[in-house]
Amino acid sequence: MSDNEHLEQFMRRAIRLATENVEAGCGGPFAAVVVQNGRIVAEGTNTVTSSCDPTAHAEINAIRSACRELGVFQLSDCDLYTTCEPCPMCLGALYWARPRRVYYAATRDDAAAVGFDDAYIYNELGNDPHKRALPMQQLLRAEAQESFRAWDAKQDRVEY
Repeated sequence: MSDNEHLEQFMRRAIRLATENVEAGCGGPFAAVVVQNGRIVAEGTNTVTSSCDPTAHAEINAIRSACRELGVFQLSDCDLYTTCEPCPMCLGALYWARPRRVYYAATRDDAAAVGFDDAYIYNELGNDPHKRALPMQQLLRAEAQESFRAWDAKQDRVEY
């Protein structure tokens, strides 16, 4: 099997999971698999509507499952295969999870064409917090520094 065929088998698994997820009525048409050393260690599908959890995107669910399975909070020796270009939330989670590589199939424009349009969120991210459509107000900044000072002084902290 060529390297490309090897990569494609994992993406095909994710695509199959996404289609099955839609057919089962569990959520949107998205799925992701996490692969370590040529082996799938976790899978995730979109379960936003079935779990009543707006953060239950396929990538998030796959990352959570993989981290639990491997007993780690970073996936630096893993690759993630996802059926669509990650939304802003999932992209942020992927940067925190630090996989070695992310492969995606459909684009954000493909997703927008069937009702999953993230352009609004991408645009909002560039705005000053006080100019976003979602009202935001900063409170107690000085008091919040206490937890940062505690973190900074903690000798046995686990960096991430």
